Formats: sequence, structure tokens, C-alpha cells
Amino acid sequence: MEGILPINKPRGLTSHDVVFKLRKLLHIKKIGHSGTLDPNVDGVLPICIGAATKVVPYLMDSGKVYRGTVTFGYATETEDLDGAVVKQTPLTQPFTDAQILIGMRALVGDIEQVPPMYSAVKIHGRKLYEYARAGEKVERPVRHVHVDYFKQTGQSYFDEQAHTQVVPFEIGCGKGTYVRTLAVQLGEQLEVAAVMSDLTRLKSGGFELSQTLTLADIADAVADHSIEQHLFPIDVALSHYPVVELSDEQWQIVQNGGFLPTTILGDQPIISVRYQQHIKALYQLSDDRRHAKPLKMFSNHL
Repeated sequence: MEGILPINKPRGLTSHDVVFKLRKLLHIKKIGHSGTLDPNVDGVLPICIGAATKVVPYLMDSGKVYRGTVTFGYATETEDLDGAVVKQTPLTQPFTDAQILIGMRALVGDIEQVPPMYSAVKIHGRKLYEYARAGEKVERPVRHVHVDYFKQTGQSYFDEQAHTQVVPFEIGCGKGTYVRTLAVQLGEQLEVAAVMSDLTRLKSGGFELSQTLTLADIADAVADHSIEQHLFPIDVALSHYPVVELSDEQWQIVQNGGFLPTTILGDQPIISVRYQQHIKALYQLSDDRRHAKPLKMFSNHL
């Protein structure tokens, strides 16, 4: 069995928990996920099975879309609702939509982020959350990420008793973006403490929420022997690369990881090569610029 299963990860489970459950359901060890979702976040989690694990990096490189809420008025140690409150800035009146829009626009494009202390980023071989739980401080590297858009999606809610304001949003972003950190950064733009108070991933790896299956769906499909009907081919993860159809002669070369003429690339830096309706490899220009060479092989058999 090989292919991609877009899962609707429930809240309360880690991405690793989902992989563990799928290994038991499918009786397959070679399973990997493409992009971690925090336990308190639900939504699209593409799972790669068998040889499809080779395309995990390409799924992770694709853009993602999230829907959620940010709450102004307080901040937590984890930047979401799982952590203890570390700062409060009670609001006496709500921010206007215009003020929020200005703050959001300042965070669109190429921006810098510092990963949260409660995250799985590794520093000196240890995960940041391990330092945080031990009460240790460590310098965190600045990350450069890209935000395609950041917009308010509905009317905000101002709580006069709690002195907070909840704002619904949607964001499209690139690899490595921490949405909870972005919520905190929005608060910084407005000079107020903020926390990400809700989050669902709507799109990842080219898959949308409407295409996902729950773990219960997977169990049912295994029981009625229809699971393979739900698998997507690895071609889906590579759809953003131009496709070149191979001749029989070229396929013989590709099977052995050989060079192809540079003309096969056209004006593209990377192409996918396909034979008998299946993508077999990615090719790019060789170092001496005289050939097209394999960048990644996915299959050398029919």
C-alpha cells in the first residue's frame, strides 16, 4: 500500500498520535506526516504511506491556510490557551476593524518570527519545550517566513467584563510559519497582549478540509476493504512542478538514474518526469549545466 491520506486531525491528539493509530489500523510501519499540528489544533494533516513518504518534504513546502481567532487583552507562556497567563493588558474599548486591518497588513509578506519556547524546534539537540519545562532559557533563532494574506473574517467580539476582544481571522502562509506567534505579533502591532484562542487548518499539501477523512472513516474503510480507494497518488504532492512525459528510451535512462538532455527542462529549474501516467522523478540542471540530472527518484519500476 502506498499513497497519501489527507486526515482531519481531531483536537486532543498530536500528529505523532495520529501516525501511531494509523500504523495499528493499517498494519504498516512506513507512515509519516507532513507538518506538525499542535494537540489543540484540528484540521488537514496529509499522511504519507509506504513509498509515498518520499514526498513528505514536498508536501511540507506547500502553502497552508488556517482559520482561527486571536484574543486581545492577555498573553500566555505557550501563545495559545494551553499555557498559563503571563501578561494582561485589559481593554477599556475595542479596537476598530480599521485598526486591526492595519496591524494585519503589517504582517503580510516576508516577515521574521522567533519560535515559541513551547515548540518542537531543536536547539543544541534539545526541543525548545524541553528547555521551557525545565525552566531554562536558550537563545532562539530568528526565522524568515512568508505570509500570503492575513484577514479578519467576521465581526469581533468585545467582552466588557473580561476586558478582552476576540477577532476571527484567516491566514494563508508558507512553510515554518507559527500562527500562534503571528497572533502575538498582531497584538504587538496594536500594543496589547494577545493570544491565539482557536485554530483549524483548512488546507495543507494541496488538500482541503472537504477532502479529509477522520480516523473513524479510516477504520470503516479498512473494515470494508475499501481503504486503497481513498489513497491519493504522490503526483498530487508534486503538482506544482511542470510535467514532462518520457519516451520509452528516456524511461530506460531514468530507471538507472541517468542524465537527460538539458532541453527537457525548457526554461524550468525543476521538472517532474512521468511515464505511463505516474511521476517517476524530479530533474534539475546538473552542476556543470550540461545535463539534466535526478533531484529525487520516486520509482524506478512500473
